[in-house]
Amino acid sequence: MDIHEYQAKKILSDFGIGIPRGGIAYSPENAEYKAKEIGGSRWVVKAQVHSGARGKAGGIIICNDALEVARAADKLLGKKLVTNQTGPSGKIINRVYIEEASDIERELYLGLVFDRGSECIMVVASTEGGMSVEEISNKKPETIIRSKIEAAVGIQEFQAREIAFNLGIETGLISRTAEVIEGCYRAFSELDATMVEVNPLVITKDKHVLALDCKMSFDNNALFRRNDVSELRDKSQENPSEVYASDRGLNYVGLDGNIGNIINGAGLAMASMDMIKSAGGEPANFLDIGGGSNARKNCKSFQACFI
Repeated sequence: MDIHEYQAKKILSDFGIGIPRGGIAYSPENAEYKAKEIGGSRWVVKAQVHSGARGKAGGIIICNDALEVARAADKLLGKKLVTNQTGPSGKIINRVYIEEASDIERELYLGLVFDRGSECIMVVASTEGGMSVEEISNKKPETIIRSKIEAAVGIQEFQAREIAFNLGIETGLISRTAEVIEGCYRAFSELDATMVEVNPLVITKDKHVLALDCKMSFDNNALFRRNDVSELRDKSQENPSEVYASDRGLNYVGLDGNIGNIINGAGLAMASMDMIKSAGGEPANFLDIGGGSNARKNCKSFQACFI
């Protein structure tokens, strides 16, 4: 399950990570009020959709007065944002995040994911913040820093400090940057996350370390014990067929092909998709209805395919 940027920032701030002052808005008038409430002379209006690369698609607007904030919110709210991650269908902007602008000195990348090969949590960092990790990997792979964290032990202070040193952080900010890395790890571990990404993690000109943009994803199978996290779900940002299926205990993933795939068992479903591909076809979906199926469940699985 993915959540919005402003929700991820609230979570990370609870773990001691600095974020710029900001607030959520659902209308132009509300956005203007939020800007005045936050204070300052420059703000950033950010479309809240489950996608990266929002800036390149026009989903992030810098404003120099409160009236500009209202106009920017009016321009974004209710519109469809199409990025290279949403596909041509795009996603509707139902809310915007108003945030004070930061004077940036350096931009860094910080991410935490599972590394299934080593069965560890992998911290990935880079001096090239503001770019997607795929771009960094392709253009400047030498800047990527990796550190494996044993889940049974957790992140150690020396590991966080080593990452900060390798990022070339100035001496006076090493401890603070290490605290941010440790805070991200605690959020990842304690909330059953599958990904925490802060991009960019910035050092401001007045020497603060802030999460300027961030994303978090969570393990759906653990949401039953994370009610505070599951309440953050925004179904309007998800595929309607996938929402319908998950609400009825089905595992559905939409694909781009034209051959339906409805199977009782994830392993058999994957094998069926492999056979379809091997025969030159393209599966239209992955749909696992699970064991112990019945007529009612089968009927709902067919309905999921045609939403």
